[in-house]
Amino acid sequence: MCIAAWAWDCHPAHRLLLLFNRDEYHSRPTQPAQWWAPGEGSKEILGGRDELGGGTWMGCTSDGKFAFLTNVREPDSLIGAKTRGQLPVRFLQGSHGPLEYATEIAKEADQYNGFNLIVADVNSGTMVYISNRPGGDPVIQTVAPGLHVLSNAAIDSPWPKAVRLGQSFKRYMETHDDAEASLKQMVEGLMMDTTKPDRSMVPDTGVDPAWEYEISSIFIDTAKGQAQYGTRSMVALAAKLDGEVTFYERYLENSLWKENLIQFQMEKAH
Repeated sequence: MCIAAWAWDCHPAHRLLLLFNRDEYHSRPTQPAQWWAPGEGSKEILGGRDELGGGTWMGCTSDGKFAFLTNVREPDSLIGAKTRGQLPVRFLQGSHGPLEYATEIAKEADQYNGFNLIVADVNSGTMVYISNRPGGDPVIQTVAPGLHVLSNAAIDSPWPKAVRLGQSFKRYMETHDDAEASLKQMVEGLMMDTTKPDRSMVPDTGVDPAWEYEISSIFIDTAKGQAQYGTRSMVALAAKLDGEVTFYERYLENSLWKENLIQFQMEKAH
């Protein structure tokens, strides 16, 4: 279901600091973070890849575009819906800015199951949030500088795990304000938290309350019937003011946790 916390345009050394957990069934085939292109001659994306749908839940490009996606938790699914993992890919591949892209997606938003999408262009200093839930006209809003959290409801919704992550992220930022952010340390300290709230605090989204409770922690490790479900990858991404981008990933592969560290220099806007 995924959860993210980020600092946007409010840090002395970084334009963007992002933490992201991807939750999925363990059996779903997935590629770890790497540079890849959806088609021949198309722009490369850095991020993990869902082998089933061909899309991604989070990615970036060398020219300063970033995108990440969470599902909106709801009891019913749309039959024959378009795959949500293509939403970040289309933005990262295309020439539209965040607001233009969000406006374009709004026209077809009802063809997808519930989603929250963040698209950003670091070079232009623009970040936009778009969601197709609740129904009706999609929500489009510019994301203000500051700290934000996104889980499976609207941006900055006070779900217990979102509040918990937001508070721990804020504390970390305050105590590491001028220091070099250790991405691995941030992942281990903030994104591996298995604490569940009191059952009375768990949100009611219409899904089975027992399942709702099982997935109410920041880091998830559970099962649905015989199928293992939980946090498959954890990412910390830092985009510095000087254009240096560091992408750290801790991911699960064949029941073993592995690490990935990729760095690149972002191209400046022309």
